[in-house]
Amino acid sequence: MSASTVAQRDVGASIARLFVYPVKSCAGIEVQEAVLTETGLDLDRAWMVVDAAGEFVSQREQPRLALVTPQFRRSELVLRAPGMLALHLALDGVEQPARVRVWDDEVAAYDMGDIAAQWFTDFLSLSDQGLPTAQAPKFRLARFDPEHKRLSSMKWTAGVEALNQFSDGFPLTVLGQASLDEFNTRLQAAGHAAVGVERFRPNIVLSGLQAHDEDRLGEMQVGTDNGPAVLKPVKPCPRCPIPNIDPATAHSSPAVGDTLQLYRQDARLNGAVTFGMNAIVLAGVDTVLRVGQAVRADYAFG
Repeated sequence: MSASTVAQRDVGASIARLFVYPVKSCAGIEVQEAVLTETGLDLDRAWMVVDAAGEFVSQREQPRLALVTPQFRRSELVLRAPGMLALHLALDGVEQPARVRVWDDEVAAYDMGDIAAQWFTDFLSLSDQGLPTAQAPKFRLARFDPEHKRLSSMKWTAGVEALNQFSDGFPLTVLGQASLDEFNTRLQAAGHAAVGVERFRPNIVLSGLQAHDEDRLGEMQVGTDNGPAVLKPVKPCPRCPIPNIDPATAHSSPAVGDTLQLYRQDARLNGAVTFGMNAIVLAGVDTVLRVGQAVRADYAFG
């Protein structure tokens, strides 16, 4: 087997799109390639906005986070948002150690300092008209401490110690393009406009699958230049109200969630609405995932 090919399996696909989300719940960056690490794609969910108590903040509470657009520039992460000057953060820069909470996990992190804190506080205090709101809460920006080991739920990983940073619980989210296409067909049939894949915040979008094949796949082998990387879908991705939020405007409408509710209730999660799969990294750390790479997998049964 050559370095760029993978073993023959039941299902063939390819990587159609790749996304990295440096700051949890802010906009993503579409990339052509990304280094695969133990915690997913390099620098994915490495930063997170927290409130004064150190509790994570997402678009659920602050939809305007969708308007914060990141960009990697040399050794910096540059954040932009409407009405704000750009915030420049050194990729290797941290300030004070901190403890923050993401869901049920209290984790070690670094506070990114007062300038970053003021930037997020100022932006999230603005109304849609760009005017300050009264009694705005205070926010800070945290960077995950790479020495901290935050494990994915072993209930779903079958005992594999899968690491992640500030993600909702697993290193990667995988979605098939065909699944999005089917969803948009249903959405448009109900009289609504189609939506982009950005609503669902996947890391890896696969082409060449049938709709929702990603739900049924076992280990996926990705043909990288240095041999196959092995990823394993382990848990259906439950969907909260965030896909209802338009990433271009931060306005929410229920059409996306209502449409998913009609056909994506998942018995594996006691009827929760799911779309896409959470995945872990079994092999291939430090390889490069690239758009166009071949993906092979077997169907998982039982």
